[in-house]
Amino acid sequence: MSGHTYKKIELVGSSTVSSDEAIRNAIAKAGQTVKNMDWYEVVEHRGHISNGEIAHYQVTVKIGFRLED
Repeated sequence: MSGHTYKKIELVGSSTVSSDEAIRNAIAKAGQTVKNMDWYEVVEHRGHISNGEIAHYQVTVKIGFRLED
């Protein structure tokens, strides 16, 4: 078989530190149960503002994983 088939899941990662950490948190959590993850794409980036500063980052990501043959 020469091609691969992929499935995508959508998750929202969060962090009080950075948007990068929010992405990493989502991928790490998915990695606990999802095998063959190959790529991700950022779908949405938002956050919570408190007292004029960013208090919380929220990043929606789609994670693609290869289905097993």
